[in-house]
This record gives sequence, C-alpha cells and structure tokens, in this order.
Amino acid sequence: MKPVIFNNTVLRDGHQSLAATRMSTEQMIPITPALDAVGFGALETWGGATIDACLRYLGENPFDRLDTLKKLAPKTPHMMLLRGQNIVQYTSFPDDVVEAFVACSAKHGMNIFRIFDALNDTRNLVTCIKAVHKAGQHAQGTICYTTSPVHTLEAFVKLGIELEKIGCDSICIKDMAGLISPSTAGALVKELKAKVKIPIVMHTHNTVGLGGAAYYAAIENGIDAVDCSMAPFANGTGQPDLLMMLAMLDHSDRKPNYDTSSFAKIREHLEVVYKELGAFTSTKNEKTDTEILQYQVPGGMLSNFRNQLKEQNMSDRLDDVLKEIPYVRECLGWIPLVTPTSQIVGTQAMLNVKFGRWKMFSQPAMDVALNKYGRPPGPIDPEVLKLAMEKTGQKPVECRPADLLEPRMPKLKAELKAKGYDDSDENAVLWAMFPAELEKVLKGEKPAAPAAKAAAPSAAAAAAVGRKYVLNIDGARHEVVVEEAK
Repeated sequence: MKPVIFNNTVLRDGHQSLAATRMSTEQMIPITPALDAVGFGALETWGGATIDACLRYLGENPFDRLDTLKKLAPKTPHMMLLRGQNIVQYTSFPDDVVEAFVACSAKHGMNIFRIFDALNDTRNLVTCIKAVHKAGQHAQGTICYTTSPVHTLEAFVKLGIELEKIGCDSICIKDMAGLISPSTAGALVKELKAKVKIPIVMHTHNTVGLGGAAYYAAIENGIDAVDCSMAPFANGTGQPDLLMMLAMLDHSDRKPNYDTSSFAKIREHLEVVYKELGAFTSTKNEKTDTEILQYQVPGGMLSNFRNQLKEQNMSDRLDDVLKEIPYVRECLGWIPLVTPTSQIVGTQAMLNVKFGRWKMFSQPAMDVALNKYGRPPGPIDPEVLKLAMEKTGQKPVECRPADLLEPRMPKLKAELKAKGYDDSDENAVLWAMFPAELEKVLKGEKPAAPAAKAAAPSAAAAAAVGRKYVLNIDGARHEVVVEEAK
C-alpha cells in the first residue's frame, strides 16, 4: 500500500480544540511557509469556528485571513470545515447564500471543502457539493461518527455509499469526540474501502486517548489520509500529534516520508503562541478523559463549555451537566454531538440542570425536535415532541428544511448598500451569519481585550430581559430564547 497522507490541522482545529479558536492570523504567519514546504495532503486553515472567532474576538476579516494564508502556502491544498446548509453558523441558510459562500471561499483559495451535517442528513449536503464542483474544487462528504443504539457499522457504511452516490470526491470519518476504538476504526475503514471507490480520510481527537491507536488501525486497513496537529496544539481535546504518529509508523511501509527538519522551529513558535493564548487554554483540555466515552462532548466544545459554566456561575455543576447530556441527546433522536447539535444539547442539558428537565426549553432544541435541522437518526421522545409542538404551534418538518427558506442574497446586498458598506458577495455571506460582528470589523472597531473573558449575562439577568440567554460555547456566542414550560 502507498504511504498514508497526513493533513495538518494546527491552523484550524488544533487551536479551536485547545485554545478556543483564538490564534490570530499574525500568530500563524511565521510558520505557514514552513508548513507549506512539508508536503502535507492539506492544510486546514479555515472554517469551523474560525470565521466567527476572526470577526467576534480578533477583529479580523476571515477572507483576508484566507488570502494571507493562501499567499504564504500556495503549494499545499487548503481545507476547510463546512457545516452543510448551516455554512459556519448554527441555523440553516437558503441555497443562494450557501452557493455564494462556497464560490467566495473558492475564489479566495479554498480547495477542499469538508462538508458535514450534524444529523448525517445527506439532503443538507447536496447544495454544498454542487456549489463546490461548480467552483472546480474538491467536495469531501462526512460521516459524523458517534455511538448509540441507532449508529451501527452497517449504518455508517450505508451512509458512506450514499455520500459517494450524491457526488462526493472523498469521504471523511469525522470522530469529533474521539470516541472511535481501534477495532471499530479498522473495521469501518475496511468495509468502506470494500464498498466505495473514492478516498477515505479519518479525523479524530485524542480526548479519550484512543486517537493515535485508532489512526494506526485505520492506516493498517488502508485509509488514505488522517488529520494530525502539532504540539502544543495537539493531543488532549485536539488531534493526535504529528510526530507521535510518525513514530508510531516507524518501520511501516505506510509511513510518509516528510522532511521534519523544520518541525523544531515550528514547535518553538507554537509554544510561544500557546503561552500567549494562556487565557484560553486549560490543563484539563490537555489530558485524556475516559468519561467522554459516556458524555460524547466534542473537543472543540469541551474547552469552551467549562468557560461557559463559569460565566453562568455553574462551575460546580459540570458533572451534573455532563451526565444530563446523554439523556437530552436520546430525547432528541440520538443526534450526533457536533456543531451545532453539540451546543444545542449542551445548552439544553445546562438548562435542565439549572431549572429542571424541560422547564426551560430552548428554541434550537425545539427546532431539532421539529426536524428543522433535518431528520434525526432516531425517534424523538414523544413527550418532548408534544411539548415542542404545544409551545410552537407547529408540526414536524417533512421536507428538506432549506426548501422552506426564501433566497436572501439580494436582500443582504441591499441591507449592506443601505448602510453604506460594500455589497460584495463576501460581505453579504458574512452579513447573513454575523451582521453585528461584521459591522464592527467594517468600521475598524477592535474587540476589547481579553475578548473571550468578558462575562456573558447571568441566567438571572437574562431571565429578566425577555428570557434571552447568551451562551459562549464552542468559540461563539449562542443566543437562546427560552420560556418556562407549562
């Protein structure tokens, strides 16, 4: 077999998972040319929470970041994480906004679009896939890996076959919480390789300590590529470390032949950056935690969830909230925990612990119950569904949720023009997702430092103002409007 390909995630998921997505473009610049010279399969430089963090916390235009990194790393394909119809936000957007976002991203240098849907509903991927192909780029479909009574090996293989059928150029097994065991990883890769012809990639986190071994088993069974990061933005809630994986493959015919001479200098710089981001790191995120096998909280969420509970004066209730997460997840149809569902389930679990189960029902959780995010993999709890229907006066959505949305690009451009801003497609798609944050950047306003440490409104204060809770989870503010259950 050919040597396995390594993708490098340090410029995106590495710092999203271990430093709340706070690495700035300026901090990335010194090492980007060296990363480009190694010969990785891809550099993950964009997507996920980075676009939100650029605008909200760093005062950066995310398209400017992509331009800069592409100029500094022109040889290696750039990769991003795209939340399907949610783009890089927490709700669904009309097809024309999705299409414009993909076109803009490709124009600014994005090559590989790793597209996922939090519910593994492939209907929410099709628009993105078509838009990526129209832009002449690579559409990578995603299997969001999780464990539950409805998530079987057979179901994941069936999903992989479906991803190939709808036009994906490759498939990523995305293990966002680091749950996959070596035996399962090997078996899943083996089955997929037997059933599909397109390349298979694996992405995991070392949250539980299984990441390196799972990669090794996947590599032994023929996987084409794996995602690695670089210490200190590796291991723990981040991806397995690159040098660790190279050592693990010593004497293997699948070990890639990378020039590691620059790695010491790269790490030296990353160590400095890690210290600079000390306000957003935690020793707890650097350790392995087997309890995650039960709670399934993704690495990118866990590093911010502790901050959120602290802001809500609930630091002492972390264990209670984590224990509530599996219950909420089952009630909402065994949905995988990945943005935005991880935030939705985590928020509802926190509300359940604070106020009592379903006494405060967040709008996003009700939307999940009503199929507004897509088809859940399992059945919704009947009592929870009944409550959601009573509170909203709505029935579950039967069609693809985006089919209910009107085109928005003309309106977005008109809004920008009315405010005197450039009505470019780039501004329009960012305006659709982060209008307040984009406006500050367009005005040249810089976030107060340290931005991420500004406390969110307390639950008591929020309850007094229209029952709106502003939750800072996964590196982004997550607004939830709640009412007491009757």
